[in-house]
Amino acid sequence: MNNQTALIYAIGLIVLMTIALIAVILGPVEINYLNSLSAHAEPVQNYILWQVRLPRILFAITIGASLGLAGALTQGLFRNPLADPGLLGVSSGAAAAAAGAIVFSGSWAGAIPEGLRIWVLPLAAFCGALSICFLLDRLARWLTPGSVMGLLLTGIAINALVAAFIGLSTYLANDQQLRNLSFWTMGSLAGVNWMVLSLMIFVLAVAFLCSQKLTLQINALSLGEAVAAQVGINLKQLRQRIIVMVAILSACAVAWCGMIGFISLIAPHIARSIAGPDHRQVLPLSMLFGGLLLLLADTLARTVAIPAEIPVGIFTALLGAPFFLSLLAKQRRVLI
Repeated sequence: MNNQTALIYAIGLIVLMTIALIAVILGPVEINYLNSLSAHAEPVQNYILWQVRLPRILFAITIGASLGLAGALTQGLFRNPLADPGLLGVSSGAAAAAAGAIVFSGSWAGAIPEGLRIWVLPLAAFCGALSICFLLDRLARWLTPGSVMGLLLTGIAINALVAAFIGLSTYLANDQQLRNLSFWTMGSLAGVNWMVLSLMIFVLAVAFLCSQKLTLQINALSLGEAVAAQVGINLKQLRQRIIVMVAILSACAVAWCGMIGFISLIAPHIARSIAGPDHRQVLPLSMLFGGLLLLLADTLARTVAIPAEIPVGIFTALLGAPFFLSLLAKQRRVLI
């Protein structure tokens, strides 16, 4: 790591900590750090600080880092800065399963113990994402064996299929189900607790450690599939490992937060513009910028319209759509 990259890490962490400290204060209830940390802290403020805001802030950073890492891995696999985990159908698969759980679970929801009902939606989304991952791998190996572009096109086809199922679920939903479905598909970080946060941190840590073992192979893949094969890289195995990691990271994020777009697209691009194409630096920087972007978007989502809360997906779209158009314009200039 050179001095310039180390400086970027330091500045990014300082900015992240600053936004986190500001996010703790902002909200419908004013929080005083000194009072909350003292022995005579008010119970309401103490509860809001330790059980509501701190878990949510840390969760936003963790989910953003997960999406950033998933995006960097996807773009490294496809060698395309416009690639996104959503193109593989993983996010859409999780959304389709969650939509089915919201709309069609009414008949058997009463048989589930009340304490376990909170896990129905995340579990359905997680199973949907992993199912799409399995289907994607099988179809791609059958239709276009060994082709990364074929894998991408298969993902686009699966996206269209699950979008039809989401449309059907929306059509059949009643008013309350439709409201829940609409809010969930726009993304929200509300309702997190320390247990869910700990689970997500564990998943992110394992995925990051596994991805670090693949950085040199991804760097070789960036030179082309033929070059990577010549230096002894097992492309089939590498593709499977990356797909599984992207699926798990995206599935966990969508399962707990709904659809949050553009973070996995923007964060890796910012990282590459700073650190270059070396994935040994791109992956951790993508996590850092992903966490920073989602924390900023979530802080705006819950403070702009106090006491109401705006879905965080709206703010990530506002940040990401212009950025995506600028990427398309840059790609067009390169092609011309």
